[in-house]
Amino acid sequence: MKKLFFLLASILFGGSLMAQNYPEPEFSNEVYYLNKNDSNKLVRLEKGSAEMNTSQGAFKGSEASYSFEGARSPVRLSGGRGLSFIISSGSSNPNAAKSSIVDSAMIANGIDPSMLPGTMGQMNDPARSFTLYKMEANKVQRKIIVQKTPGINPFGSHKIESSDKYSFSAKKIREGYWELVIDKPLPRGEYAFTMMGMGMQAMDGGVTLFAFGVD
Repeated sequence: MKKLFFLLASILFGGSLMAQNYPEPEFSNEVYYLNKNDSNKLVRLEKGSAEMNTSQGAFKGSEASYSFEGARSPVRLSGGRGLSFIISSGSSNPNAAKSSIVDSAMIANGIDPSMLPGTMGQMNDPARSFTLYKMEANKVQRKIIVQKTPGINPFGSHKIESSDKYSFSAKKIREGYWELVIDKPLPRGEYAFTMMGMGMQAMDGGVTLFAFGVD
């Protein structure tokens, strides 16, 4: 009986200690890089709104994409192996009501931040609402290609294209707090998490992105 008691106590204490080792981010409902090589330090990702663009032509084909200004993200990660990120609704922080800062970017895009924490805290799997894309980049912008169809060209490709997605596993650390563990190493390039559904899509069709680059 004593062995069982100590075993249960060890499991509960170990889980509590693990949860305490994960810091609470300054802003809720944002994706942060979790630097495990630096005492679980949180690094805020580049944040912005991406606009939906569509183009169509008989010979060039059609394309639907989200564009984001800037050729490179200022947030650079060295190596794409074993990466982890966190997302918190703020519900796990007892001082969340005092420390939470209203997100002006969300409000500007027609999103009500007050609707997000409850939804995030009730989610069973954030992997269903977050998507990690590898972005196409040129000298002036990055973009996520939702769908690109070929035009009338008998010698060209007939394949429908889209930006690569990378899967991740969501591990619940505590209530309203999740670690997103990337399943495979990320090649060099530009990346962004998008949050669609859950009211994250703006009235103008844009989405909020959290971007970073892998060197």
